[in-house]
Amino acid sequence: MKIEGLESSVDLLLSHFVSLISLDQAEKDIVVASFHPRLFRKKQYLLQEGDICTHLYFVVRGCLRMYKIDDKGLVHILQFAAENSWISDLGSFYAESPSELTIDTLEDSVVLQISRTDLINLYTSAPKFHRIFRVLVENSFVSLQKRLLQTISSTAEDRYQYFVSTYPNLTNRLPQTQIASYLGITPEFLSRLRNRQTKKS
Repeated sequence: MKIEGLESSVDLLLSHFVSLISLDQAEKDIVVASFHPRLFRKKQYLLQEGDICTHLYFVVRGCLRMYKIDDKGLVHILQFAAENSWISDLGSFYAESPSELTIDTLEDSVVLQISRTDLINLYTSAPKFHRIFRVLVENSFVSLQKRLLQTISSTAEDRYQYFVSTYPNLTNRLPQTQIASYLGITPEFLSRLRNRQTKKS
């Protein structure tokens, strides 16, 4: 599939890796060969609950969300992923077990994806990527830990401030219903929070 701006998309991924550790040209060539571009239209699924997560996704353009639907049909958003970030159910991906989560797109999105087999080959061909992906997984764990602490010990206003600091480019890009779901509050309460923030400003 031809995706506009593909060359710059790969450059974005390479820059992301180089920010963690330097790469020589051979290692960059392996990245280009290992990651594959995909275009997902708005509301398209990358992963559905019950399926095995088969890829890691680096977001080049667009916005995705990972969420859980409870027994009452309520949507609980664990993560948003916009440009220059990663999204995947790591537990399902590494254990090759059915996922309890769903990933879909909130906008038309372009990702660079890598399969488990290609990732293992990447580790074998360029051992430096063991370190890179260890850092990525560690960062993901830290983010999840912060999110959990916010959920159990912070006020709604504090959680909103955390959202704004974590996703500064998404505050005016996402519908209030999506942000409210992430925060665990109603859209009406979120509207009141925003109004209070505007008055303080």
